[in-house]
Amino acid sequence: MTAETSQTLDRGLRVLKLLADTDHGLTVTELSHKLGVNRTVVYRLLATLEQHALVRRDLGGRARVGLGVLRLGRQVHPLVREAAMPALRSLAEDIGATAHLTLVDGAEALAVAVVEPSWTDYHVAYRAGFRHPLDRGAAGRAILAARQKTPGDPGYTLTHGELETGACGAAAPLVGVTGVEGSVGVVMLADVVPERVGTRVVEAAREVAEALR
Repeated sequence: MTAETSQTLDRGLRVLKLLADTDHGLTVTELSHKLGVNRTVVYRLLATLEQHALVRRDLGGRARVGLGVLRLGRQVHPLVREAAMPALRSLAEDIGATAHLTLVDGAEALAVAVVEPSWTDYHVAYRAGFRHPLDRGAAGRAILAARQKTPGDPGYTLTHGELETGACGAAAPLVGVTGVEGSVGVVMLADVVPERVGTRVVEAAREVAEALR
């Protein structure tokens, strides 16, 4: 540190870097140890960063990078969508259902990219910008399942009628994308999700994750 630099700003930026380097978030105690400062300082840093949506804390108190980081650069969201589009387009055409990339925004799931199939007679209308609670719908549930990493988890989540009557969904979480929580999935009008759809959304999620690294 020099006389021309801000210690508080430096610590805040270090918090963001530490959070960006973990997929599971960090507690106040863990951040305190890593920064070499007391918990009160960490609480103040997190509170300030939360006000700007640069950090969010889950129900368990773990801090994670917030989507405000993406909003700092206007071109980031378009770049994320652009990176995901080839995999989403392939998924939609292959399955014949609306495909989407969904990211965590606080306690909600936010659809940031949507591709509809070109060859079907009908499909579920699902638009970028659509929000729903994380604990409802395949997209959000897949993200929550990834946080828990339960043994025997098939790697994808199936739901029926949670967001729209008669519609079912399948989604798989993005894995290995530092600082970003999200999922890739499809939503379709069907009584049951065909067996191959689950493995197909896992494959698409892996493709999107690779494109975002």
